Amino acid sequence: MEFTIGGRLEVRITPADVGKRVSVRRRTNSGGTGVEFTDVVGVLTSWNDGVMAITRRGGESVHIVESSLVAGKVVPAAPARRRGPAVSFEELAAVTARAWQPVENETLGDWRLRAAGGFTRRANSALPLGDPGLPLGEALGRVRRWYEERGLPAYVQTATGAEGTQELLCAELEGHGWLREVSAEVRIAALAPVGDREAEVPAVRLTREPDAAWLARYQRFSTPGPHVLRVLGSGPSVWFATVPGSGDAPDAIGRCVVDGRWAGFMAVEVAPEQRRRGLATAVMAALAGRALDEGASAAWLQVEEDNEGARALYDGMGFAGHHRYHHYRSA
Repeated sequence: MEFTIGGRLEVRITPADVGKRVSVRRRTNSGGTGVEFTDVVGVLTSWNDGVMAITRRGGESVHIVESSLVAGKVVPAAPARRRGPAVSFEELAAVTARAWQPVENETLGDWRLRAAGGFTRRANSALPLGDPGLPLGEALGRVRRWYEERGLPAYVQTATGAEGTQELLCAELEGHGWLREVSAEVRIAALAPVGDREAEVPAVRLTREPDAAWLARYQRFSTPGPHVLRVLGSGPSVWFATVPGSGDAPDAIGRCVVDGRWAGFMAVEVAPEQRRRGLATAVMAALAGRALDEGASAAWLQVEEDNEGARALYDGMGFAGHHRYHHYRSA
């Protein structure tokens, strides 16, 4: 990381650069006699009273005392991608939202208020894809009341880590007392290599609707009801995959939504005693093959940061991180 001009470290950022992606170097206490330096890269979200806040790609906020700053500069909005299809945050956010639709929704300016009886945060959170048409404090009050009327906690879903994402909004939510509860990564890949993967497992059955056996394996089906089936069945072209098992529940399941050039993978689950047999690979390959038949060429999925097994599987399939999304809950 280069900060120098003619061999001199320079601070080339000011409070006027709030909202831009920056790279800074600061002095830190080493605990000894020497001086140590730490580099931070992210979006400059505030600079007030001698303290700056920088939101990193993963959504975490770093606060830096101005007097500790030894170098800083504005850097490109996002690093160049080396893998995966080209896509903007706006396009991918719309595609992912269409693949998991709520039972009820209402607009607040360019925000969407979504509810589905509490089934998953994604279907029960405000999606801010623009200006709410009100000052933020008033908009958040409207969000709280809308969810209170439905007996639900108020959530706002945000994104960080790509050009056009919402680091500033994340910082503003925290300033209004909202707490970040869950974060996940949205990954993308070329679809054809996923469909080309092979695994020696029983045939995967594809259907348009989830049957009782599929639902028996689905771990989120703890509160059955029509709202769950409405969300699962939502999307432009929805497919469900099943690898039959010897008991009441299948050995593996999966869901895919085909939407233009995109195929989104969700609910890929394998019975604990059947893991490491290639069942998840087989499920995704079968769903990818059907999506390719429908004209899709790119793939996306979401994976929570602590799901190491799934992350390793998707790494092997060529999925690369595009951005991260977060759910903030009203305190």
